[in-house]
Amino acid sequence: MHADSLVTQLNAEQRTVYDTIVGRVYSNSPGFFFVCGHGGTGKTFLWNTIIARLRSEKKIVLAVASSGVASLLLPKGHTAHSRFKIPFDVNDASTCNVNRGTMLAELIQVSSLIIWDEAPMTHRWCFEALDKTMRDILSEHTPSNALLPFGGKPVVLGGDFRQILPVVRKGSRSSIVNASITNSNLWWHVVLLRLRTNMRLFDPSLQVDVRDELDMFAKWVLSVGDGTLPAERRASEHEATWITIPEDLLLRVEGDKVAALVPKVYPDFLLNYRDPTYLSSCSIVCPNNATVNDVNNYVLSLVPGDTIQYLSCDVIAKSSEHIPDFDVLYPTEFLNSIDANNFPTHKLELKKGAIVMLLRNLNQNKGLYNGTRLLVTQLGQRILHCVALTGSNVGEEVLIPRIALNTTDVKWPFTLQRRQFPVRLCYAMTINKSHGQTLSRVGIYLKGPVFTHGQLYVAVSRSTSRNGLIILIENEDGSCGSQTRNVVYKEVLAATDAAAT
Repeated sequence: MHADSLVTQLNAEQRTVYDTIVGRVYSNSPGFFFVCGHGGTGKTFLWNTIIARLRSEKKIVLAVASSGVASLLLPKGHTAHSRFKIPFDVNDASTCNVNRGTMLAELIQVSSLIIWDEAPMTHRWCFEALDKTMRDILSEHTPSNALLPFGGKPVVLGGDFRQILPVVRKGSRSSIVNASITNSNLWWHVVLLRLRTNMRLFDPSLQVDVRDELDMFAKWVLSVGDGTLPAERRASEHEATWITIPEDLLLRVEGDKVAALVPKVYPDFLLNYRDPTYLSSCSIVCPNNATVNDVNNYVLSLVPGDTIQYLSCDVIAKSSEHIPDFDVLYPTEFLNSIDANNFPTHKLELKKGAIVMLLRNLNQNKGLYNGTRLLVTQLGQRILHCVALTGSNVGEEVLIPRIALNTTDVKWPFTLQRRQFPVRLCYAMTINKSHGQTLSRVGIYLKGPVFTHGQLYVAVSRSTSRNGLIILIENEDGSCGSQTRNVVYKEVLAATDAAAT
């Protein structure tokens, strides 16, 4: 049996976690768990093993993740928002859009287990919304379930708190920490389970020197995430956050930094610019969109062929409260100039052979989630023909249509509706967008330091090896440096230690 084979491959730590969770399901007992482990400890393999075991026995497991990219790694996985109908504009009073008696409510009732991966990046209000909804649904026939976390249903969260925490618009440190699941009342009920063993080091094909090098690199990456590297405090700063990057990881150049970095990350680019395997294994990551755009535009200029320009159609959404002077105050030219986060630009320039990233969840069955990377093969007026570089359907041809997308910003008293292809160039991406990507060659371009918890850790941990990591630090005067900020909110990490005691 497939499930039996997977179980035999679990290491001792994984087996302990497996027995704890599966045992709770078999005993039909409530339980709220968090499985904490860094990259390489086998969380995904553990999820797949638990799911395979329970589903082989006709039990229902609802497997979700905080991002589309992470959900693709789970059998029949969904994003948490789509599976549980969690509001996107969530607040402390939110509940899921699931009513008693609906098919989804019945599915939750008959399920045996819920697994939610990459949980640390999700706002605690989302977990609390699901908790309130499940207490309501599961207390319909058993009123006492209203007193239990998640209505008494076993729920397992997973992830690594060293990584990026929930995004809070213009949020302070305290507001970001407050948004973490560790600051929810639910955290008082959690049972913390840890995975510490790096399974990548147990590959029998690795030579001893290679294994030792991987081990050293993995420990350095963890020290970045834990904030334990020696650090300096600069003027006007409250804590020491400036660390020195090892010299062998640095790229020091004079002149055009982008032109120097690109061939290091994308060697022999002109020979491989349409090779899916080559393209899917490399990327440059940066803290902000402005730098990402500079890199992407430069790499696109290297791609042979003509550039096709696509202009969006921008209007103020009809759902916005109408003010007679809107058209005067916010003309089309102004709407065209808006460049929102995770939103297509008004002017999109592409070539055949360009790589792009999806900005919306389009088709779960075809693995077309926000964050999926694609190779453009044909440029139509209304359709882009692409090949999937990442996700569950790598190598398959997919069609990307122009769609209408809405975005809101507290700066504007309206909702912008933009009809455009939901993609951006993706030779480079923001560090936040790289979350969940695993690459063999990573260039980190720090034209300005990181600014929030976990960003540097996420950036350096995208690479599978030390040899595949290149870091270019650009100082304010344009010179190349060796020091950069490493922001770690140790109070969040301390909360996981407290839960483990």
